[in-house]
This record gives sequence, C-alpha cells and structure tokens, in this order.
Amino acid sequence: MWTLVVWTILVSAAAPAQRPVRIVSTSPSITEILFALGLGERVVGVSTFCRFPSQVASLPKVGTFLKPDAELIAGLRPDLVVVHEGSAGLDRRLDSLRLPFVTVDRGTLASIFTSMRQIGAAAGVPDRADALIATVQQRLSMVRRSGAPSPHPRVLFIIGRRPGMLADLVAVGPGAYLNELIAIAGGTNVLDISGQPEYPRISMETVLRLDPAVIIDTVDMGETEGERRDRGPINERLWRAYGTLTAVKTRRLYAATTDALVVPGPRVVEAAEWVASLLREGSGR
Repeated sequence: MWTLVVWTILVSAAAPAQRPVRIVSTSPSITEILFALGLGERVVGVSTFCRFPSQVASLPKVGTFLKPDAELIAGLRPDLVVVHEGSAGLDRRLDSLRLPFVTVDRGTLASIFTSMRQIGAAAGVPDRADALIATVQQRLSMVRRSGAPSPHPRVLFIIGRRPGMLADLVAVGPGAYLNELIAIAGGTNVLDISGQPEYPRISMETVLRLDPAVIIDTVDMGETEGERRDRGPINERLWRAYGTLTAVKTRRLYAATTDALVVPGPRVVEAAEWVASLLREGSGR
C-alpha cells in the first residue's frame, strides 16, 4: 500500500554535476517515470517487481522496495540511483558507498507530477518532465469530462482480502491515490469519510450497510490476462452469495484489475480510463 504524502527529494552530497548516464531505479513507479521521460537507455538496473515497459525484463534486478541490495546497486556502477523515502535505510548505505542518489517520497496523485519534475531535473531533462506532466494532466482532464454522469455512482473499491473468501477486506478510503482516481472517473467512494484511514479494513456487515452501487474487487486476479479471465468469474461468485447488494442485483460487480492501478506514475491515465470504463457500464451512457 502507498504512504500518501507530498513527494520530496533529497540529493546526496555525491550527486553528479553532469547529466547521469547510468541510472538505477528501485521501484516500479520510478522506473515507469524514467522510461516515460525517454531515459530508458540510461537505466541499468531496476527493482524485482518492475515489469513495465517490457524492456525492463532483461535488466539486472537490485531487490525490492522493502529489501533493496546496495551491493548489487554498487556493482552496476551507477551515477544516479533513484530511491523512495523509507526504503530500508538504502539512502544511508548509498551515501556510505559514495554513490550519487536522489530520494523521492511516495505521494498523492498531485505528487506524481512533482516527482516527474524532480526526477527530470536530477536526470538533466527538465523540459521533458514539463512536457510529460502537461500531457498526463490533459488526458486526465479528458477522463474527468467523459466519466460517469451525475448522479455519480457510489463505489466500493476492494484492494485486499483473504484469497477465496470475503474476509479481511481492505478498501480504498479518503486520501488514498485510488480515491482520487474514483473521483476523476466519475464515481463517489462510499468510504471517502472523514476520520477513515486511507485503506480501512472493513467487514461484510459494513459492505451490506453501505450498499454500494458499484463494487470493484481487484484481489486474487493472477498475474496474466489468462489468469484474470479464469479467476474473474470465480471471484464474482463469492459476491453473488450476497444477492441483496445493489451492485450484485444490477450486475455492477467487477472482479477485475489492471497493472496500471498499482503503480502511481505515468500510466495513471490508463488506470483512470479503466475505472471510468467500469463506471460507465450500466449507467446508460
């Protein structure tokens, strides 16, 4: 899950004065920003969970966000490492190894644009960052204009639960990145309630009480499109046991997902378009 605060950037004392040519990324969102900025040829290492774009599959892996490997990073001889705040003390280890780095915190939707600008500046391509930001913002505005019509459907967005069961549910709450995407797509998050955590744990009793018009369950969907096609109907059957739910009665229950949802970065537009497409279904638009 994301810790959603305003992005900041710290540059180590060893940061290069010249434009870096060997860059290591330590998270999927950082990797996607680097490639969207046209810096893919400079990226020499990525995190274990970086999957997009396809070119990253052949790049050396340097561990996960939670367990980055400073020695593996050092072996790639980078002149810039981009890391997230709170990445298991990696910044201190890089500093002790005299490896240039920038530290960016993970943030809200608005903070994605800040990170693009900051990473662009650190990599010496600020103009590209400005152009990317303008493009993404324009496309998000188009999604907002073409989203579900008023009255906006009440949405419950599930991002965690016990596999094969409707238990230990984790949903999107206020302040969460996906909460903003729901609004852009033309929906109203039923858990956008003051005092709720960003990702509240809820029971089925709460779901029944809230009775959302749309339920999007992204959990236990597999890694490939084939797995998702197979698992979608299985996960939908779990919800159909609760036939009194409005989303179930009106067939606006979606057991589905897209990779773009979990990476707050340039593909935020794809994620917003995907949510909007679900909310338009059954809306008469």
